[in-house]
Amino acid sequence: MLALKVRRSRRAFTLIELLVVIAIIAILIGLLLPAVQKVREAAARMSCSNNLKQFGVAIANYASANQDALPKQLGPYAPSQASWQPFHYNLLPYLEQDNLYKKAFGSGAGWGNGVNSAVVKGYLCPSDSSHNNGISPPTGWSVTSYSDNWWMFGTSVTNDPMTGAWNSSSKYNIGNIPDGSSNTIGMLERFGHYPAYNWSALWSHPADGAHWGYSQWSPTYYQWGGQPVSFPPQVGVKPNQAHPYYPNSGHSTSVLVGLMDGSVRGVGGGINGTTWQNAIYPDDGQVLGSNW
Repeated sequence: MLALKVRRSRRAFTLIELLVVIAIIAILIGLLLPAVQKVREAAARMSCSNNLKQFGVAIANYASANQDALPKQLGPYAPSQASWQPFHYNLLPYLEQDNLYKKAFGSGAGWGNGVNSAVVKGYLCPSDSSHNNGISPPTGWSVTSYSDNWWMFGTSVTNDPMTGAWNSSSKYNIGNIPDGSSNTIGMLERFGHYPAYNWSALWSHPADGAHWGYSQWSPTYYQWGGQPVSFPPQVGVKPNQAHPYYPNSGHSTSVLVGLMDGSVRGVGGGINGTTWQNAIYPDDGQVLGSNW
């Protein structure tokens, strides 16, 4: 007896069923993307915080090697090395960048012998999308996402009449900051490039009260535009929305700052201007506000 084989045909998806499946996948992707973005931002924020902590360690190590003196905003003049030595350049040996530091020797400036175009990974925040892989679009020089506080490191400005070199340094040393190291900002975030103004924060360019940078350049310190009370942080802005007078960050909730005690904290865009200014000034004698 012949066995009868019954073949069952498989029913294809109807158009409606296919659309339902596509819609479910789209919903799942929509739910997943914000979570992925949050994970990426958390990783970028952690990396940025670590960069600022490394700056704090470098500042402390610089002071330890220089009789408690803080890194200079600009200087010192050293004919055997590099005559003009900006803040970020001065810190290179304390950030495991000794070879880059020595590369400028004999050139007359901390940006000489090609140092100006050297990209230092620790000088860039992962959330800073303003530059071209660490390079300033209009100049070809390397940028930084971190600015030092001029009120902390550069208020004492002198000029050497023999060489014409400027020397911009701190009034204080690592152990006698009047308002206390835990109440004073040393480093803060700013974009490396400002497309709307065609300015860039070049870490190897001079930055003191007499050197504001040439056309298309801006220095890497936070002093611009007068008193800090008028220029509190810009949080979660795009580079083309940012202004170079302000601290700013691509982080969604805060601008990260490094305090002089080596700690790092986030400061929200809603901080009171007076509180912000009190955190910038190292010697105003004011208590930080409750919104700090």
